Amino acid sequence: MSVLAISAPTLAVIGFLLVLNMFALVWGLSFMRASKEAKRAASGLPAPPPVRVMQRRDFFRKGLITSVLIFGAEFGLGTIAFLWPNLRGGFGSRIAAGTVADLKAELASGEPVYNGAGRFYLVPWEGTPSPEADYPAEGVTTEGMMPLYQRCVHLGCRVPFCTSSKWFECPCHGSKYNLAGEYKLGPAPRGLDRFQIVIEGDEVIVDTSEIVLGPPRGTDTILQPPEGAFCVATG
Repeated sequence: MSVLAISAPTLAVIGFLLVLNMFALVWGLSFMRASKEAKRAASGLPAPPPVRVMQRRDFFRKGLITSVLIFGAEFGLGTIAFLWPNLRGGFGSRIAAGTVADLKAELASGEPVYNGAGRFYLVPWEGTPSPEADYPAEGVTTEGMMPLYQRCVHLGCRVPFCTSSKWFECPCHGSKYNLAGEYKLGPAPRGLDRFQIVIEGDEVIVDTSEIVLGPPRGTDTILQPPEGAFCVATG
């Protein structure tokens, strides 16, 4: 397993364990030194030269240095955890979603293609741009494809795709969006957010580092009614 495959929480735990082991090593050495002194005294061997007692100034200086080192380690681990998505090529970075040909073949079914690493759905889009949703100008469509963020814009639940209605339906509070992620029903204030998408060679690249806000209520570029029963009951 490569180092980039380690999750950020695992990395933080490793750092904590390293610091803990450092203190355990210091304590263990102190205990061994005290045990050795006790054995020497019991055997009648002459005592070693007296150890210089640490002055208060030295104690505070060493304590300050130790505190700075520990803070530096924690800050470094926190920085790595913050930058981890970009380092590992997961959510928050540019995602290679697949080749144009392969994705178009999957989207021909009329259902979205889910990308777990990028937390988005790739949906087919051949709609007509409107003043409210000029998708090509925003860079969120290319080659008849558009990436939608999986998070509901109401309270952030993951929104699954309903295979009977052919809409996205939030299981938490019933918000519903058509196949283009445009608002249809429920408490959501707008359509699903999306990401920018480009073609590089024959590879589809989705940039998940910046969220493009979804279109306002009333936007309907694909004129798609529900095609079957809802998966989530309407309120």
